[in-house]
Parts: sequence; C-alpha cells; structure tokens
Amino acid sequence: MTTFSANTLTIVPFPPSEYERRHQKVLEAVDRAKLDALLVTAHGHLRYLTGYHGFGGYFAPFPLILAPGRPPTYVVREYDVEAVRAEGCVGEIVPYTHENEFAKVCSDVLRRYGLQVQRVGLELGCWNLAPADVSALRVQLPDLKIADASRLVASVAAVKSELELKVMREAMTMTDLAVRTFQNSLHEGVTETEIYTTIVGEVSKVGGELWRSSTLVFGERTKVPHGSPMRHPIRSNEPAMVEIGGLKHGYAAGLVRGAVLGRHLETESLHALSEEALEAAIAAIKPGVAAGAVDAAARQVIERAGRSRSFRHRAGYQTGIHWTERGNLSLEPGAEDILEAGMTFHMPFILFGESGYLNGCSEHVVVTERGAEILSNTPHTLYRA
Repeated sequence: MTTFSANTLTIVPFPPSEYERRHQKVLEAVDRAKLDALLVTAHGHLRYLTGYHGFGGYFAPFPLILAPGRPPTYVVREYDVEAVRAEGCVGEIVPYTHENEFAKVCSDVLRRYGLQVQRVGLELGCWNLAPADVSALRVQLPDLKIADASRLVASVAAVKSELELKVMREAMTMTDLAVRTFQNSLHEGVTETEIYTTIVGEVSKVGGELWRSSTLVFGERTKVPHGSPMRHPIRSNEPAMVEIGGLKHGYAAGLVRGAVLGRHLETESLHALSEEALEAAIAAIKPGVAAGAVDAAARQVIERAGRSRSFRHRAGYQTGIHWTERGNLSLEPGAEDILEAGMTFHMPFILFGESGYLNGCSEHVVVTERGAEILSNTPHTLYRA
C-alpha cells in the first residue's frame, strides 16, 4: 500500500500507522535495553523508521531521536528539510545548516528533552556515525551516558509486517524476471554488460527497479567476488554467475544463480555442493532455532565433502531495507539470535574452487511457523545453456 504526503505528491511507502507501529516496537526495545533514549543514524534504520531515503545523510549524521513520552524528532540538514517532509513520516524536524553545527543542534534537543545526563543508545557499530561525531557530542554533553545500541533497530526490523512481506514478494518478482533474462540471454560471444543492459531493459518495461550493485561475471572473471558487469564475453565451456536483486520501496530481494555454457566440471562440482549446503540450511530454519544452528547445518555438509576451505563466508543475513546495513542479524557460526516467524534472510552459498573459480546459488526465505518459505520461483539448480 502507498499513500501520498499531505505536503506534496511524493509517495510515502507505507501508511503512518505502520511507522507508528515501528516506533512503538523500537521504544519497547529501548525499555528492555534499559536506555532512556535512542539516536538512530544508520541510513537503513532511518528509512525503516521514517520512510525518508536518507540520501542527504552523506553530509553529516541525520539522527532520529526516539525517547519515551517525546515525539520522534529528526535532526537533519536544513537543505534537506523539504525532502524529509515529503518522503518521511516524522512531524518534528529540527534543522542545522553546516556540518560543524550537527553536534550542538542535536545536543540542544537532548537537553530540551532532559536527556543530557541520561543513558542514550548510539549506533556505534553501524555506518554513518563517525568517531568524530561521537566525540563532538561528548564535548557538548560531557555527562551523557552513551551505550552501544547498534543492533536494537535491526532486531525489530528483522520481523516483517504483512505490508513489508508484500513489498518483498513484489521485489522478488523483479528478481525472478532478471534471472530468467540472464539465463535466456546466454550465448557464445555475448558480454556481461550486454546481458546486464538487457536485464535492466526487461525489468524497466514492467516498472521495476534493481538493487544498485549487481554481480554478473563470465569465465575467468567468476574468480572475482562481487564482480560488476564489464565488456567481457562468454565462450563455450565457461561458467557464469549472477547476484542481483529486485527493489521495491527500498526493500531488496536478492538471488544468486549459476550457469555454464556447455560444460565446466569444476563449476558443476562446486554448484552441486552449494545446492546441497543451501538445502540443508533451509531445512534447519524454523522459529526458535538459533541463527548459528542454521549456519552449522550447511557447514557440516561442506565439511563432510572435505571442502571446508571452499566456504569462506556466513550462511545468510537479514534482509529488508538496506540489506548491507551493519548490525543486522547474521546466520554465522555461534550466532545466538533466535529465529522468529516473519524474519527474512538471503542465503547465498558461493563456493571457491581449487583453481579460484567461484560459483553457487542462493534463496531468499521468510521464516514461517512451519519452517522456511522460499520467495523465488526460479530453481536454484545450475542453469545449462
């Protein structure tokens, strides 16, 4: 569902009641953490809580101040105020003009709310808050008790509402279209950029968007992690791999899919193991399971195959708005976070071969009461062109 801002014709992704629900959930988490307030500065978390995309925040932090009994208050650069009003759902906006004014203006708000000597959470382990920003706040408020609240918003945002799940399913429709276009466009001599251009065109035809960075590599270039498309052609008996995500209201639904043009034995072996590990991880997912147990289920498959060094990352990570946000839940060794219904994860199994090739597959899943629901309709088996 989309609504229109009262001030402009800019679309606000969700109704105000959805943002109010999120604020309330975060304030409940603030109380559980024994904090008096929270300063949210990570772009993904800000977009989750306000609707504003946060692009102006490259300049200096745009903290959203959440405190019990106080209106959500957004401290932003004066230049961006109208964009924040148009695209966000926060009524209380306090502007600053120059970068060096951020700490003073933010501190003035904290004083006005009686928080200058209280315990306030900062997202110390996330993007967009520099050590210099924290130091500047300390100069203004020397008695402020700062606590690390890097994972607080992420823990709330991990569980999606039905509105969010609808958006993610729509994003996955675009991802599936992108993957099918990738597969159907593979033929000898076609370049990575040519296929990527075709993908963008097909997604655009139906009004879709793609996540801003995609991996699309052929042949020897499948040895490059996170390789962006280049004017590199695929030849007979070479591998290919794509990692791409459809986008809707900032919610990305990514997939990894592997392919070969003809035969490529190393890729075929890697991909078979990737499929087995992925399926073991998906089978381990259900409410009440620890995140680390999902990783362990997949890792056991790879270790039994005697190829533990082929797996050099985690089994998956929390998705939604800004899936690369630091502080998000992670399916990694020893992770103690407990899975709940409504959580979404991208689970890529990209394995390293002995001669350096990378290949594999992934799924994007929703945790349900019965286990894991796979969002994609594109099989994760190796595609043979």
